[in-house]
Amino acid sequence: MIPVQFTKRNAARVFAVLAVAFAAGHLVQTIASPGDAPMLAEAAMPKPVAVVPLAADPVPAAPPVIAAAALPASALTPPPVPAVPEPVIVADPCPLSFDVMAQPGALLGLTLIAPCHPGARVVLRHAGLAITATTTATGSLFIDLPGLDRAGEVDVMLPDGTTLTAVAALTDLGQVRRFGVQWQANDAFQLHAFETDAAVETHVFADNRQSAPIGGVVARGGYLMQLGDPSTELPLLAEIYTFPAASTIAADVVVEAAITPATCNRELLAETLTSMGGAATVTDLSLAMPECDAVGDFLVLNNLAPDPKIAAAD
Repeated sequence: MIPVQFTKRNAARVFAVLAVAFAAGHLVQTIASPGDAPMLAEAAMPKPVAVVPLAADPVPAAPPVIAAAALPASALTPPPVPAVPEPVIVADPCPLSFDVMAQPGALLGLTLIAPCHPGARVVLRHAGLAITATTTATGSLFIDLPGLDRAGEVDVMLPDGTTLTAVAALTDLGQVRRFGVQWQANDAFQLHAFETDAAVETHVFADNRQSAPIGGVVARGGYLMQLGDPSTELPLLAEIYTFPAASTIAADVVVEAAITPATCNRELLAETLTSMGGAATVTDLSLAMPECDAVGDFLVLNNLAPDPKIAAAD
């Protein structure tokens, strides 16, 4: 019994070995045939299920789209541009103003506004004339000066040295002739004009200055202007006599110097001013005063003024 079973098992094994060997030999023959190689290779390749095209470079993912409504209003509105502050204008606490206006009769009307210089001593200069004046409690000054040249330029110097200039041309200066004298402090002088008209003499001086003619009125005689504030420190003073250029009245002009305790026995210094034909002339004047035993007397200086009968050239 046992040998039969052994024989069947061996037969089965032999058959199996032969089957494997046959299959292997068939495979070797198939591979060895060159004509059949492509078909076998194609049969051996896996069949694609689907073709998906791919880009050469990876495409970056698009950023997420955020709905505008989802952003706060501050994210959509540009930040405000900071406003540029306007420059601060600081008002001048001490504005200065100086004006000159031509007035009838070849006069110069001066207006000074200096609020930071109340009650101040100021010096006015025009064509060689120099006088002192005092501003009001509000720092203002209103004064008239006799014009001496056609340009009509006037300077005013304030206590701090500030100088202001204004101009007002005098087109009618040729209609008058002017003569004056100016001095400082106690070196006092007086100007006298003796006008003669039809045997009637008019004495024009400090106590009888006469009045400047009103605009439009033709003057026959002259008038005197006393200039300068004697109450200021080191006052600069002057007297100016104005006479019509076309007048037929004769006028004799002299200068007097009073002999006082302040002027006796010393030399006085002054200047004479002449305006004819619209031009000004300044001349130095030096006067040796008598001894003090002559106090109360006067020195009379003649022939200082040009002949007033000479017509002024236009």
